[in-house]
Amino acid sequence: MSCPDCGGDLVSFPVPADLQQFLPGNAPGASVCQSCLTLEPETEPPTAVPDFTGLDSSIPDNDGAAVPLVLLVGLLDSLAMHRAEITALLERIEREGVDPLLVLDRLDASYGEAAHVDLGRRRRQLEQLL
Repeated sequence: MSCPDCGGDLVSFPVPADLQQFLPGNAPGASVCQSCLTLEPETEPPTAVPDFTGLDSSIPDNDGAAVPLVLLVGLLDSLAMHRAEITALLERIEREGVDPLLVLDRLDASYGEAAHVDLGRRRRQLEQLL
């Protein structure tokens, strides 16, 4: 399957029930583009543990932080609309022992202008939000 925004390859993954509230719609999973980090709901995700090795190495190996981090990046297109969700995801990622702002810095360095949002600018806005 290809990304509707850039045509890049998608990585599909199941979203745990306690995180599905952060997805648009009622999908049980999501897909993230390896090229631009766009997040799409996935109605038929794989049942296996998510494998984000096709994404940047900045994505943590810790499954408890990886899925919330990918969801966070997918919601950064609108801080105003997703403020509550973003705040909750940031807190969850930090509880897993991962610095989400540092990961965003690394993703910005890797993806740059290819990302669906300006990750550097969003990172600065998140600092103000926190």
